[in-house]
Amino acid sequence: MSVPKFGLNRHDTSSVAAYATDVARAETCGWDAAFIPDSQLRRRDTYVLLAAAAQSTCKIDIGTLLVNPVNRHPTVTASSIATIAELAPGRTVLGCGIGDTAVRLAGLKPARIRELEASVMLMKSLLAGDEVDVGAVKPAVLPFPAHVPVWVAAGGPKTLEMAGACADGVFIRVGTHLRNIQMSVDRIRAGAKRAGRDPRNIRLGAVFHTVFVEDEDVARLMGKSMAAGYYEYSPMLLDHLGLDWKGAHPNEFKSDGRVWPDFHHASDLEASGRCVNFLSDAHARAFCLLGGASAIAEQLADLIQSASERGIEFEYVVLQPIPDPPRPDPGVGAYIERVPAEIISKVQSRLM
Repeated sequence: MSVPKFGLNRHDTSSVAAYATDVARAETCGWDAAFIPDSQLRRRDTYVLLAAAAQSTCKIDIGTLLVNPVNRHPTVTASSIATIAELAPGRTVLGCGIGDTAVRLAGLKPARIRELEASVMLMKSLLAGDEVDVGAVKPAVLPFPAHVPVWVAAGGPKTLEMAGACADGVFIRVGTHLRNIQMSVDRIRAGAKRAGRDPRNIRLGAVFHTVFVEDEDVARLMGKSMAAGYYEYSPMLLDHLGLDWKGAHPNEFKSDGRVWPDFHHASDLEASGRCVNFLSDAHARAFCLLGGASAIAEQLADLIQSASERGIEFEYVVLQPIPDPPRPDPGVGAYIERVPAEIISKVQSRLM
């Protein structure tokens, strides 16, 4: 069984210097990867931040989680990530998706699956140094190609199959229940086979919402908000587990202002969890890791080990903190320091 690289996708973006310092801190604390969402109305420019982080570190993997083909043209993204790879060769990753808060907060619509697929193929070709017909007078070519793996984050069945057909790797975002994870991997491998690719060559990663909260009641409420967030985008994930939804549609909570911008990003996750308190504890535990350090370490190790027994090996496991840590978040009590010391180290010891 291989031990995954553990990544974090929340850092101090209060300034360029603060981000560089925080990623360097993550490297020192024992994180293997530092990812950043490309969300122009919530954070400073993604590639300026990544450039600063590249120059302040030497071994941690860095990259996007996620970019989308809506708020930046794929040729722009390919050029930007290739430039970052000059500063961090061999440790730069491009994670893509249809677009979340980055597009919705700008009044735009997420990309369609075909649009995302086309963008992935275009960026892979440009990064490989190939000429690409983009409808211009001459084919497009990137003068400074770079080896950067292009990953897609996916949760819906069609997106998972598309990712298997074209991406170098797939970040699975379907919660923490092994049945949904297995279903997702099956979709990825089916997509690879239909495209004539070897499914074994598609690298796998997972994004797990991690409610690192000692108070069990609070943790469960936040976990229910996470479950509601998954239902909001992909109700079939609950259906597949036999988990019902007996309340109002998530859009009703957003339309009257009780939840904004959605159940995964609400400013008060306890309040958003109370809105869907009709969900059970099983709902919460099917879609996130939750509790104190020992509980999360046990949940995570069990999940990675069980997945491995089914032939599912994760290259990356991203532990997305719920709720968002304060920024800056100094001291040994910070998420960025506690998780490697109290959770990741225990998981690694058990799996090695």
